[in-house]
Parts: sequence; C-alpha cells; structure tokens
Amino acid sequence: MNSLSFVIIGSCLMSIVGFILMYIDKRRAKKNHWRIKESTLFITSALFGSPGVLLGMYAFRHKTKHASFVYGVPAILFIQIFALYYFNII
Repeated sequence: MNSLSFVIIGSCLMSIVGFILMYIDKRRAKKNHWRIKESTLFITSALFGSPGVLLGMYAFRHKTKHASFVYGVPAILFIQIFALYYFNII
C-alpha cells in the first residue's frame, strides 16, 4: 500500500469518526448530558478527520458559532492538504 492509499483510507476512517462525534455531541447538547471535550474534536480533526468534523459541524449545525471551530477546523484541513502536497503525497 502506498502513502496516498494510506492517507485516503485513514482520512476516510477518521472523518467518519469525526462526523459521528459531532452528531453525538450535538445530541448530548440538546439533552443537557455529558459532552465530548472540544480538545477531543480538535484532536480528531488533526488526525486527518477534519473533513468529517467540518461536514458534521454544518450538517448538524453544531459548533458553528464558535470561532475556534469555524476557523480552526478549516485551517487544520488546509494545513493537512498543504503538507500532503509539500511532501509529494498528493
């Protein structure tokens, strides 16, 4: 398996995890239950789950009023794409 395949598969898996975490956190927020830490959501983004977290933000309208998420998650995604390009993976 080459590096691009590894990145694509890893990103898909982490994006699914990020999307599900955003759904769970939104549902818990509505019910005033224990929440997922913001740091966990950012770590998931940093581990190539940023597409799923970003998609979950807008699909569930969750964390869209938090500037750290509105600007942070797209910034993480941009840095990841730039790094993949810089290291000739894409």
